[in-house]
Amino acid sequence: MEVSSARASFRRMRRLIGIPIALFIGALAAGCGSHKGSSPTGSSGPMGTTSAKSSPVTTAPDASNFDGHVVDNPWFPLVPGMTWAYRGVKDGEPAREIMIATSKTKMIQGVSSTVVSDKLYLSGKLEEQTLDYYAQDKDGNVWYFGEDTAELKPNGDVKNTEGSWQAGRDGAVAGIFMPADPHVGQAFRQEYYKGQAEDHFRILSLNEHVKTLGASSDQAMLTMEWTPLEPDVIDHKYYVRGIGTVLEKTAKGPTERNTLTSFHK
Repeated sequence: MEVSSARASFRRMRRLIGIPIALFIGALAAGCGSHKGSSPTGSSGPMGTTSAKSSPVTTAPDASNFDGHVVDNPWFPLVPGMTWAYRGVKDGEPAREIMIATSKTKMIQGVSSTVVSDKLYLSGKLEEQTLDYYAQDKDGNVWYFGEDTAELKPNGDVKNTEGSWQAGRDGAVAGIFMPADPHVGQAFRQEYYKGQAEDHFRILSLNEHVKTLGASSDQAMLTMEWTPLEPDVIDHKYYVRGIGTVLEKTAKGPTERNTLTSFHK
């Protein structure tokens, strides 16, 4: 059992049946400035192909480049009170996921990280509950600093906490979850916990059409996600400005889908 992706969804559900998952850490441009015009440098290359599975690797983020600012990156906003509801199907079971940006924070490596509550239900029963930790640097890049997760037994007791990790512990390192100024071809590692959390993503497009019950757009961001721990699986994820993730589906591997059904500020 391995750590889930920063945003739960498919990878977190896969973990429930023991399939590996992971994240990869992105590079951060030096210096401070407006989050609207500064972004970490990501690798470029052929888009959407297996040969394009590469991302730059950097050291841990500098705590002095964070000021406790609310995560308001337009592609992945986490303003306290925001709530996302998703529905999908996992192994024939109906799945439901509720994500809430809380007003709580957790200090990790000297950085005040926003706490996000994420609950996953399968066939109506709470299967897993998680607290994810994100922080936005002064340039507007959103970093993922870890998670505390618990898989639950049918009676609600904790079955295990496998998948929990935190930047700075046991060699784990925070990574870029969303750059301040996304460009097609950029690739980043979202997190790193050797052998357990090594997800990567690459930006494929910034003008995709997507339509869900919770949001629609003709200028959505499309990303490809993969992990060396699960080489035969590729996911596609769609983001809409001002909302965040609205759709995630398998591009290669076991068929899975998770769709935004509602969003509230």
